[in-house]
Amino acid sequence: MKKLLYILILSLPIVGISQENKEIKEQKQKLKASTNLTYDANKELVDDNFIDAEANYRKAIAASNDNAAAKFNLGNAYYKENSFGEAFVRYKQAGETAQTKEERHSAYHNLGNVFMKNKEYDKAIEAYKEALRNDPSDEETRYNLALAKEMKKKDDQQKQNDKNNDDKNKDKDNQDQQQNKNDQDQDDNQNKNDQQNQDNKDNDQNSDKNKEQKGDEGEDQEDKNPKPGDQPKDQQDPKQQPPRPNQLSPQQIKNILEAMSNEEKKVQEKINGKKVKGKPAKNAKDW
Repeated sequence: MKKLLYILILSLPIVGISQENKEIKEQKQKLKASTNLTYDANKELVDDNFIDAEANYRKAIAASNDNAAAKFNLGNAYYKENSFGEAFVRYKQAGETAQTKEERHSAYHNLGNVFMKNKEYDKAIEAYKEALRNDPSDEETRYNLALAKEMKKKDDQQKQNDKNNDDKNKDKDNQDQQQNKNDQDQDDNQNKNDQQNQDNKDNDQNSDKNKEQKGDEGEDQEDKNPKPGDQPKDQQDPKQQPPRPNQLSPQQIKNILEAMSNEEKKVQEKINGKKVKGKPAKNAKDW
């Protein structure tokens, strides 16, 4: 019983190894088919037949995910067509599945070129650095790295200049807006003052008119509605009527008459006195 169990245990690894060999064999077959499709796609790309080349590269990638060359070459095809977004995806896939340093170097070198086209200089620098880690001897990659650093420096300077110009323009716009606001406020105040002066002028004119109108109405009203006890001018007592120019008042006439009467009395008294003196006075009665 123990001997039979030992035999069964020993047989299990043999089955596992056989299954692994089968999978490896299938993967190799798929990689071979993928490589053949890649070869066909390369020929079509050389002949400028992009549509068929793209189709065969996609088939090659679908046949075997381990075919880094198909991804890299499809990235080159997209790069040539200026489809940099698609090229980025394929170069990134190629770098992740590359089996050798040479393949990784090529993938990240071209990935840096995509970033340079998109003016993403920071990412380009990192991509070129990764390419040099896999092949430090590539002078083209080293030159591209130096160029990316120089372009980044110029781009940063340009962005700073643009920011400074934007700040200046913003300050100028704010100053212009403030000046326009001040001018508008000044115009509004001037218009308000002008309107206030005009209103005051109109009010003064209306007040004068009202006074004149009230004066006329008052005179008319006084003429039409005399106060109690007043008599019409034509019915007033001549003694109470004010004297006309160059005419004596009744009182003055009365005073003059009294004065004349008094003078006349004085004259008469003098005359009478003289008569008395001229007549002999009687001291006694006649017998």
